[in-house]
Amino acid sequence: MAITLSALLATPALKLQQVGTSAVADVPVQWVAVTELEDPKPFLSGGEVVLTTGLRQKSATSQRNFVRHVQASGALAIGFATGLSHEKVPAAFLDQADELGLPVFRVPYETPFIAIGKIVADSLSAEHYARLENLLKGHQVLAAALLGGGGLPQLLSELAAMLRTDVALSQYGTVLFATSASAPGFGAAERAVEQAAEQAAEQNRAWHRMPVATGLKDRCTLAIGEPYQRDAITDYAQSLISVELSNQARRRASERAVVGQLLQDVVRGSLTGSDAAARLGSAGIDTARRQCVVLADVATGQRRALRTLPLPGAYDDAVTAVVDDRLVIAVPESDGESFSRALSAYLHGAGFTAKVGFGGGYAEPSGLRWSYFEARESLTRGQAVNQPDRLSLTSLLMASEDVPLADLAAEALDPVVAFDDRHGAELMLTLEKYLAHNGSVAAVADVLQLHRNTVRYRLQQIVDLTGYDPAITADRVHLYLALNVRGLR
Repeated sequence: MAITLSALLATPALKLQQVGTSAVADVPVQWVAVTELEDPKPFLSGGEVVLTTGLRQKSATSQRNFVRHVQASGALAIGFATGLSHEKVPAAFLDQADELGLPVFRVPYETPFIAIGKIVADSLSAEHYARLENLLKGHQVLAAALLGGGGLPQLLSELAAMLRTDVALSQYGTVLFATSASAPGFGAAERAVEQAAEQAAEQNRAWHRMPVATGLKDRCTLAIGEPYQRDAITDYAQSLISVELSNQARRRASERAVVGQLLQDVVRGSLTGSDAAARLGSAGIDTARRQCVVLADVATGQRRALRTLPLPGAYDDAVTAVVDDRLVIAVPESDGESFSRALSAYLHGAGFTAKVGFGGGYAEPSGLRWSYFEARESLTRGQAVNQPDRLSLTSLLMASEDVPLADLAAEALDPVVAFDDRHGAELMLTLEKYLAHNGSVAAVADVLQLHRNTVRYRLQQIVDLTGYDPAITADRVHLYLALNVRGLR
């Protein structure tokens, strides 16, 4: 630490003597400024010890003015050299300093100003060297924590110890790691014990937040508990965190692409039996145990983020993939619903327009495939969290790549959609309600607030456009399948 004013005055070799009644502050001296100017204020920045011989201070007025200017600059004290232009510190000079509370000390003739400046400069140099040495050690500690297997949690723990305060790292609005239960965004799910939640409610701590660049729209933030003073080690920590999170995102995207291709082969039925079990096992999915498939679907413009999105808290180690622009997660059967709800809350908290669906828990690759189709069909309900139901014929048919269901849906419904786009006729809505109400014209008329003849007219338009009559059972099944296929795409 730089030498303090009290320590400087107590240095025996300098033979400095305090005069006047102003108290000496025990604060570090930032520099020594030697001046004979009447107004040195423009050349001072605060925290200095100002040395003068009083050469130009011939009158009491000039002496008082000099002291006022020095005090206004934020200087710590004035050192007045005696034995040159003045044999002692002038009374007016000292009276003004005492009035303003500015310490004054006498510098004897035999003590050169340079000796005082050298002691201050040496102390500042030593402080600067100590800071650099500590910074280098800090760099080594943080890098070793990150690369030594402890990862970001160990790095942040070491950073908190260095700064002597709490730290928290959040991404997508969720805390990834925190040394305090009162960290910003730290939810009940992340607290280790219930007492931590009580402590968090009692604490109203201020946090200094710093953004961390990852190349993603993830609102990544490093929060440091107040009181916080800028420290170069935090800049280095920011850069390490940035690099590590970027690397994690790249690894996550690569792994999800590979596992996604594997799951796609299983779902399509091109990979089955023991080969499928072995390959799924190598990816971390134990098909000997009941597994549940969870699907997350987000708005079109947000799907790119699913490739790198980290999972919340305790599920960060779950096997994930991206299939058909949806995030796929395989979890143990018992975790299906709880994880789906946690994932839904996480996605919405992160700003995604999302819906989550999950399938039942089954063993073997075929069971995983079955769970996938249950989860995918559940998404058609459009809720934030969608529970599985018995698989419909539509989902079973879609399990086969050999059935051209997408073509079927397009051939049957595209003319109706095009007609609606041109005329706003609401034929698709009418068809959906007609099929949903088991072919009851009266029920459709009641739901849509239409005359029954209007409903019949619209149904005839559908017949004319598609060639399929929803009043005929075979055609109704065809249209029903087409509608469901269109909803699953």
